[in-house]
Amino acid sequence: MKKWIIASIFLVVASLSLAFTWNNATYYDKPIVKVQEVTVVEEETIVDSYRNEDHLVTQQIVGEWQNGKKKGKQVEWTHIASRSGAADFLLKERMHVFMERHQGEWMAVQVKRDHVVVLAMFGFIGFLLLVGGKQGMFSLISFGVNVLLLYGAIHLYVQTNNVSLIALAIMLAICFVVVSLVSVSGLSPKTYVAIVTSLVATFVSLGVVLLIFAWTNERGLNYEEMQFLSRPYRTVFIAGLIIGSLGAVMDVAMTMASTLFELAEQPNATLARLKGAGEEVGRDIMGTITSILFFAYMSGSVPVMLLYVMNDVPLNYTFSMNLSLEFARALAGSIGIVLAIPISLHMTLRYLTRKKVIT
Repeated sequence: MKKWIIASIFLVVASLSLAFTWNNATYYDKPIVKVQEVTVVEEETIVDSYRNEDHLVTQQIVGEWQNGKKKGKQVEWTHIASRSGAADFLLKERMHVFMERHQGEWMAVQVKRDHVVVLAMFGFIGFLLLVGGKQGMFSLISFGVNVLLLYGAIHLYVQTNNVSLIALAIMLAICFVVVSLVSVSGLSPKTYVAIVTSLVATFVSLGVVLLIFAWTNERGLNYEEMQFLSRPYRTVFIAGLIIGSLGAVMDVAMTMASTLFELAEQPNATLARLKGAGEEVGRDIMGTITSILFFAYMSGSVPVMLLYVMNDVPLNYTFSMNLSLEFARALAGSIGIVLAIPISLHMTLRYLTRKKVIT
């Protein structure tokens, strides 16, 4: 009965939040228009110098002002955009768009998407609570705390010039690991093992990567994608390496610790059996987690790579310019994953034998 009450409250809050974001134009300073009618006036095929074909669409739009002094009045304008949507967007009925005035004419500059964000957020929270229950709630809390910690650290670094980004990243890594693992598993021996394993594996993998960088003199790393940073790009990249590999390393560390602690409670558990089981589990998860980490990093570069390829840029140049940093991030995380398995296995078995849980 209690679960049904909580679920009902959640659905009511989600529905009210979605309704509010759909009708909250009054609280925005920028003019907002709701698109009511869309008429395609003309569609033209365009081909660039690289023989890439696109379609340029001219739309006649009728909309209604949603805020400001003109609220409730209609507005008409001509909107020109491409079918590809690479640098613009086509308008559809019921869309809410932000408007700006250029050379005496109103034009849509951005789509209002806060209701989509709210819908996705409550969908994520709902599935997390449905599948994880109490653990899911604690995971959600830890996620919120970690977001606040990250925001505070970035704000501190941006506002001050005498704070080391590397030191901030190290402190953030420690906080992220402790908050995430304690909130999910509580204060227990397996949590302590997972925390120590995660931190040791992360920092050792960082040391290995830095040694590789020093040995190769960072040949093959193209920092061009970070050229707009006003801070030292190498420092920002290394700080990203520290934070980026934490998630996968924590996952492996907690999986190993939880599995071994559960197996240790079996009546026929021995040191040899636990060691064999731990090695088997480690081999099984090492490949999958490493692949997940690799694809997660590489996927972010796919859109830009497609633009390079479609403009006849050589593949070797495309890969080196877009994947060098992503590959380095994946490499750092993979080293951390590989290190986390034996470290977690050794620490867990040592704790269990010292406490005489197994012999």
